[in-house]
Amino acid sequence: MKAIVVHQYGGPEVLKWEEYPDPVPGRGEVLVRVAAASVNPIDYKRRAGLTKDFYPIHFPGLIGVDMSGTVVKVGPGVEAFTDGDKVFAMADNTYAEFCVVKADVLADIPEGLDLIEAAALPLVTTTGNQLLSATEIKAGQTVLVAGAAGNVGRSAVFTAKSRGATVIAGVLKKQIDGAGTIRADRVVATDDDSAIANLAPLDAVADTVGGKTAEKLIAKVKPGGVYATVVGKPQNAAEYPTVKAVFVFSKFDRETLEFMAEAVRDGKLVIPIGPRMPLSKAAEAQAAAEKGGVGKILLVA
Repeated sequence: MKAIVVHQYGGPEVLKWEEYPDPVPGRGEVLVRVAAASVNPIDYKRRAGLTKDFYPIHFPGLIGVDMSGTVVKVGPGVEAFTDGDKVFAMADNTYAEFCVVKADVLADIPEGLDLIEAAALPLVTTTGNQLLSATEIKAGQTVLVAGAAGNVGRSAVFTAKSRGATVIAGVLKKQIDGAGTIRADRVVATDDDSAIANLAPLDAVADTVGGKTAEKLIAKVKPGGVYATVVGKPQNAAEYPTVKAVFVFSKFDRETLEFMAEAVRDGKLVIPIGPRMPLSKAAEAQAAAEKGGVGKILLVA
């Protein structure tokens, strides 16, 4: 098969479109013909070697975590899927024409959801849902989602609204005009110190931004509240011992993915889609994604 092969850590130029051994499904695994993968920050951080201490590439190796496609073969012991099923998942080595996925991390694409666009959803929607869940927010409480214009943030906002919470979308000043599709109850510019200072105490924060913004926002959480983050706890978290600071590392959950995907299909959650590019152009796609502002880039196999 053809795949994007990485022989060393580095910039986008290390992503090579080459022949690579065909994967073979083992017990409990499914072979999928990839229709599309999508570009995530974890992909280019991994390519650059920034995750090598906990998520290394074994050279020559493959990358990619999002995938949609069609089942072509099932391994021994797999009963939930059959040839021709349209599926998507958070998996490994998805920048390829074929990939092997464990059956227990595979989900059927909901009827009416585009096969290619489904590849944009697994990592960001699952992460956003699990980030919000970690805030322990309840109906009637108020949560601020920092980085709400991003795809993980949007997913957290939707999840909070679905649970009856009041949601404040934290975005940059330049993003406020386009914040309507986030569908929060209120929008606040997190790069405006006066806007943060004027916030009423919050029950929780769901953070996808980190840095100095995180240090300012944790100060706004009520005693007994929760500060959940996917980018590392605020540096000053120890100064707020009554606030529970939680780091969230997303993990696959089929029920969550299907719930979030149905919301996208039904127009309740908007995940902006950027360019569709051939998988062979993954280097160009990652370079564009690292610059930001292009929506979710899809790599079509």
